[in-house]
Amino acid sequence: MMNEIWSDFLAERDHYVYSNAGFGEETKLGNHPALVIVDVTYGFTGEKADPIEEAIREYPTSCGPESWEAVNNIKQLLENCRELNIPIYYTIIEGSDDLSNKNVAVKGEVFNHPSLREGERGSQIVDEIKPKSGEVVLSKKKPSAFFGTPLLSYLINENIDTLVVTGATTSGCIRSTVIDAFSHNYNVFVPENCVFDRGIASHAINLFDMQQKYADIISSESLIQQLHSVIK
Repeated sequence: MMNEIWSDFLAERDHYVYSNAGFGEETKLGNHPALVIVDVTYGFTGEKADPIEEAIREYPTSCGPESWEAVNNIKQLLENCRELNIPIYYTIIEGSDDLSNKNVAVKGEVFNHPSLREGERGSQIVDEIKPKSGEVVLSKKKPSAFFGTPLLSYLINENIDTLVVTGATTSGCIRSTVIDAFSHNYNVFVPENCVFDRGIASHAINLFDMQQKYADIISSESLIQQLHSVIK
């Protein structure tokens, strides 16, 4: 298994309890996976890999240079999924121009920021992984990719049995999407180096918690190998 980035955040008791209680069972990659790229927009990445303290001046939701490391890994995974003809779905979060933006994605009015509203630069998917024809982009107002979107109907139509969830943020929209996917009985994989967050500890601990309960947390390299072995 890859280096467990959450280990430094866990107490000895945590290691013992989870390892001895039967949590963390591995998930099987199904024959019909789909890739979901959650909210990899300029609002979450910034325009470039600036320190987060600088990036949030332009986009308050920016996650700093780690986001661009993840983008590079998502790009490689995306290219492999395209090669294998795996269905690809994107989500974006947009504040509204006409309605209240209170509690869009998070409590408060963060998404009332002018750069994060509908059609603005902050709500656009970064060019490095921009969608191609036939790849679905879903706009949402809440954390989960499933909430208030037709994602589930697309997945049913494509006979999907496994979701690969990437993007941002690990503790927010990724976790919400993973839990909803698990609740709909999908096998769920989260490539650790393809998700990012503005908080170091929240990123690590949420990966740990998802690994124990809802998903397999693996490297994108390992996942790509598995995808090529399953999809003929």
